[in-house]
Amino acid sequence: MDPEHYRLRDFLTRTAQPYEWHEAGSAEAVAALETRGLTDATLPVVFDGDAVYTGATVETIATAWGGLQPPKHPHYDFAVIGAGPAGLAAAVYAASDGLSTIVCDRDVPGGQASYTAMIENFFGFPDGIGGAELARLAGRQAENFGAELVFLRGVTGSRVNGRDDPVELILGDGAEVTASVVLAATGMDWTRLPLAGVDDLVGHGVYYGAGRSEATQCAGQSVVVVGAGNSAGQAVLNFANATALVTMLVRGDRLSKTMSAYLIERIEAHPLIDVHLETELTDVHASGDSIDAVTFTDSAGKSERRAIDAVFLCIGGRPHTDWCPGEHVLTDPAGYILTGQDILASADGHACWPLDRDPLPLETSRVGLFAAGDVRRGSTKRVAAAVGEGSMVASLVFSRLAELGVTV
Repeated sequence: MDPEHYRLRDFLTRTAQPYEWHEAGSAEAVAALETRGLTDATLPVVFDGDAVYTGATVETIATAWGGLQPPKHPHYDFAVIGAGPAGLAAAVYAASDGLSTIVCDRDVPGGQASYTAMIENFFGFPDGIGGAELARLAGRQAENFGAELVFLRGVTGSRVNGRDDPVELILGDGAEVTASVVLAATGMDWTRLPLAGVDDLVGHGVYYGAGRSEATQCAGQSVVVVGAGNSAGQAVLNFANATALVTMLVRGDRLSKTMSAYLIERIEAHPLIDVHLETELTDVHASGDSIDAVTFTDSAGKSERRAIDAVFLCIGGRPHTDWCPGEHVLTDPAGYILTGQDILASADGHACWPLDRDPLPLETSRVGLFAAGDVRRGSTKRVAAAVGEGSMVASLVFSRLAELGVTV
């Protein structure tokens, strides 16, 4: 559960890359290292076919696989910031319609959906599909149509000379490209738990989100999952099905407020899941630099301390819109981006909107910048809804390009 090792496993899982993990010191690990003369190698060690990477990181593996390359072109018709379901859907439809398209993300494909082990209510997949697998397939589909995908390097800023000039986008590694139209599909960040001691233990027994990769690592252990949404429900079932003893802490008085019925039925029937309603995590206890136990308290004030091996916080997110004020993009008080008629209905909308026409659906207060998915005010927090919004933006792009006199 070392932080960097956790990050590497999470990367492999969320990019739908099959792998086997052997704990240091196990018979399998010792044999694998001795066979290759790597007894004293810096961990983690990754064997990828005939290639061997010692002290492996997400960045070294991504580079070895041909990633982290600079953008191929200086200018694109359409730039997508964020590779969640909304951004990937926009890229698929825009590229398939002939637009030169680039997708940039500070993380790996999939957004919050990539943390979901199984999406069982997504249209067209009666047996369900993993979030990481859906993102991998969507990314491949976008690339097949000619879109360029740039990951582990987000957009850190932009420059605009004139309203109808191409937007200059600055990537995290300093590379710059321009785009005629931009989509912000920046998604959500994990909500941070404001509890003393939690930040010190993140990566040392406390984790935001719960990827599938961690379920097998926690077999036979005692874990706590905090949250009540579908992602929390999936995580709880993954751990319990891997024989972990799971304590689920729910602030509300019932799961049905925020969780799908099919998950609730499975949770209630599972013997290894202990659900505590109207209960909050109130303290974390460390032994050395790792978590050792937690205290949780119910609505009646009754507290219980329980020894545990890990805590997984699946408490939802907040829109990733910290960049909006600097880019002159209007948001509501909760930070969600205003689009379309919501702009004109806001207090500052008419004053900031510069054109005679109304904002296009999903267009933000900055002309030619669209928003879709979880980051947008009024969005439905479902994968299918995000995909629908992304595909809708792909068609709206042509209206903006026509205004600019750009022909495709």
